[in-house]
Amino acid sequence: MDQHDKMFFYDRFAADFDDKMNMYDLKRRIEIVFDDFLKEELLSDKLFLDAGSGTGWFSSEAVQKKAQVYSLDIGENILAEVAMKCNSNRVVGSVLEIPFNDNYFDIVLCTEVIEHTPDPKKAVTELARVVKKGGTLIITVPNIIWYPLIVIANFLKLRPYEGYENWVGWNEMKKWLTGLGLKIESMKGIHLFPFILPFTHNILRYFDNYESHLGFMMLNICVKAIKE
Repeated sequence: MDQHDKMFFYDRFAADFDDKMNMYDLKRRIEIVFDDFLKEELLSDKLFLDAGSGTGWFSSEAVQKKAQVYSLDIGENILAEVAMKCNSNRVVGSVLEIPFNDNYFDIVLCTEVIEHTPDPKKAVTELARVVKKGGTLIITVPNIIWYPLIVIANFLKLRPYEGYENWVGWNEMKKWLTGLGLKIESMKGIHLFPFILPFTHNILRYFDNYESHLGFMMLNICVKAIKE
């Protein structure tokens, strides 16, 4: 599979995307973003970029909170799914080349996206570029220490994913953000182990209470940073 096909993997099955998604993981990330990281912020009229919006779950939540939401994703098919969920401003584009000026958005969100690019560090640089001074950048990404499990799953053909999978490490993410002049306000993990089996979800929620202490070893890294 060439680079173009890898980048557009999700857009090709946009109509089936929600059926393939793990709703437990999705709901946990929505909670982390809106009930934790953005709990104290009034989103009304804030310029909000959902970078790599997918089918629009996070865009929809931000629209409901009266933000001025821009949903950015790689193709028209997936943005058509966003339009079914909310009335955001839909923009075709890549997180590697975000089509907005420097210091444009009050809040930039990018959840489970940068690992699906050939250059996650460049993606983080672009995300930081379009955040206003004093603005908020929120990123979630799979933790690279769990990557061997995905290699095994792919080898056994247990999952259909064929795009990029460039996962990021805990300390690596810290270094990137601070190197770009952002101050990390909160950094935590979710999912102490894979969330595939529903009967384990209560156990996972329990260990999420230790998200700051055990974050470096959890499946997903979640970080909120402020651009100074």
